[in-house]
Amino acid sequence: MIVVSVLLAVFAAVTLWWTMHAWRTPEMLAATRFAAPDGDHRITFSLLLPARHEQAVLEHTVNRLVRSSHQGFEIIIIVGHDDPETAEVAHRLAASAPDRVLVVTDHNEQKNKPRALNTALPYVRGDVVGVFDAEDEVHPSLLEHVDHAFRSTGADVVQGGVQLINFHSSWYSLHNCLEYFFWFRSRLHLHAQKGFIPLGGNTVFVRTEVLRRANGWDGTCLAEDCDLGVRLSSRGAKVVVAYDSALVTREETPGTLRSLLKQRTRWNQGFLQVLRKGEWRRLPRFRQRMLARYTLTGPFVQAFSGAVIPVGAGVALWGHVPIAVAMATFVPLVPMAANVVFQAVGLRDFGKEYNLRIRWHHYARLLLSAFPYAVILSAAALRAVYREYTGRRDWELTAHVGAHLTTPPAKVGVV
Repeated sequence: MIVVSVLLAVFAAVTLWWTMHAWRTPEMLAATRFAAPDGDHRITFSLLLPARHEQAVLEHTVNRLVRSSHQGFEIIIIVGHDDPETAEVAHRLAASAPDRVLVVTDHNEQKNKPRALNTALPYVRGDVVGVFDAEDEVHPSLLEHVDHAFRSTGADVVQGGVQLINFHSSWYSLHNCLEYFFWFRSRLHLHAQKGFIPLGGNTVFVRTEVLRRANGWDGTCLAEDCDLGVRLSSRGAKVVVAYDSALVTREETPGTLRSLLKQRTRWNQGFLQVLRKGEWRRLPRFRQRMLARYTLTGPFVQAFSGAVIPVGAGVALWGHVPIAVAMATFVPLVPMAANVVFQAVGLRDFGKEYNLRIRWHHYARLLLSAFPYAVILSAAALRAVYREYTGRRDWELTAHVGAHLTTPPAKVGVV
């Protein structure tokens, strides 16, 4: 019990330290943003938009992309052959902007996002492939910043920011939004610096030649973004991460607990698949391989600690155990308490970045819902292990209703 408590404390402390990466100095925080573009439009983009049963949100997303201030881009919408409602919206959009929008039909019997993306890859004509989700709200200036980032850094991959924005929609949406805020605002910058990065699922841009040499996406993986990042990292690709609240791609939190559970199950199961494939073992440095192992197993350790620590504390308080053992069970609570404080500070920063009114009850909700949210994550991790063990690898789709579109996008300032 003492050994487990100490290990969980170390894990929590390391995770917190890495999460704080971007906030360690003002200079480091400033360096995470996009540099101001120079006005040149030299790179052409092929923007892939897989859409399955997304007829409710697809039109808004495409209309935002069409209004991009960049001159050289095409939009490729991928729809399933068995999804006539989404296909109707997609073809109508293509007819209204035939010079910008192309519709590709995915005839794979087993549908998932990576197979849809691979279906569109032969049609790509741009220098860079960008991936977005069908519910994304994309800033019109984003491509200009990404163009400049590629040219000024020599990057093979540029990962932009993604942010869930509807923090008020449910008791768990606040935690969900903060997870994205910390991950894209800070943690991914550390991964890019260390040379190992599990890429995000959208607002990711890869040079077309690099993507084709990597044979696109793994059509069997439930975390195709993470898998692609691992494979590109192992091949030495240069990845640049940039986050600016005015330019992030806005998304919505899952609308129900069931959707959240399924989404987290899919991600966790995908991490298990990537871990089992072992591509991360080809990373050249030992520290990179350790970071990869830590990251890919992290959701399961986090879920385990979230469920076990309260049980251990209960045993210590009401069980007949030696004093040393009782004290040891509380060791992981120290970094966990520090994490709650950091989340509260992060919530304040999140509100300032997005001009959102954060009230006292939001801080109370953050504290009171911490354990129930940890239970949900634990259940998703256990479900992922069960599904992987039993060979169930079907893609559980997350429904989108556009809950994030009620908040107006921020204006671009000096970046």
